[in-house]
Amino acid sequence: MARPALRVDAVLVQAVIAGALSFAHLHDLAAAAGQDGWKAWAYPISVDLLLVAAWRRLRVDGPSRLAWCWFVIALVASLGANVATAGLLDLDHVPAWLRILVAAWPALAFMGGTLLAHSATDPVPEPPAPATPGTEPGPELVTETDPEPEPEPLPAVDHTPALPASEPARAEPAPAEPAPASPVPAALVDHARKVADDHHARTGTPIDTDTLRARLGVPPQLADAIAAQLA
Repeated sequence: MARPALRVDAVLVQAVIAGALSFAHLHDLAAAAGQDGWKAWAYPISVDLLLVAAWRRLRVDGPSRLAWCWFVIALVASLGANVATAGLLDLDHVPAWLRILVAAWPALAFMGGTLLAHSATDPVPEPPAPATPGTEPGPELVTETDPEPEPEPLPAVDHTPALPASEPARAEPAPAEPAPASPVPAALVDHARKVADDHHARTGTPIDTDTLRARLGVPPQLADAIAAQLA
C-alpha cells in the first residue's frame, strides 16, 4: 500500500512563522524591561500558553465570557509586544509603566490559567421551544394547594349498658283459607238428586247434608259440595 505523499499546508507554515516572530518580539520586550536570561524566554511561553488555553476553552465548552476575556488579554499582550518592538518604543529606555506591566504579567497569567482550568462553564441559554401551529401560549395556570383536611373528632363512646333486646312478637298464623271445592262428577250429582227427591217424597222435608252423606257414603267435603249443587 502506497503511503500518501506529504503535503505542505500553507496555513500551518504561516502559523509557524507568525508564532516564531511573536515569540521573538515578546522575548525582546521582556529583556528590554529588565527580565534577562531564562526569564526573558519564559514570557513568550506564558503568553502563548494562556492564548491556547483560552481558545481551547472556547472550542470545547462553547461561548464563555471568562474564556473570551483571557483570550483578549493574551492577544493584546502578544500584539502589543509586536507593535512595541517595531520602533514605537525605545528598547534602551523602556518607560516605568511598561516595566510594571512586564513584572506583573506572571501573576496575571497564573490567575488566568487557574480560572480557565478550574472554573465552571457559563450556562448557555437554551432557545425556546417552537410553539405548536394553531395554538397560542396561554397564561400559566396557578394551582393552589388544597389545605390539609382537619382531623374529624372521634365519636363519643357511650358506656351505658345496653338493654336486652325484646323478643319480636310472634306473628299469629293467618286463618286457613277454605280449600276449593273439588269438582263433583255429574253422574254423582244426578244420583244424589234422586236420593234427595226420594227423601222429600217420603218425609216431606228436604234432605240434610248429614243424611245425604250417609246415604251416598262420601266424605263430608264432598257431601257439602253435592248439597251446594242440589240447592
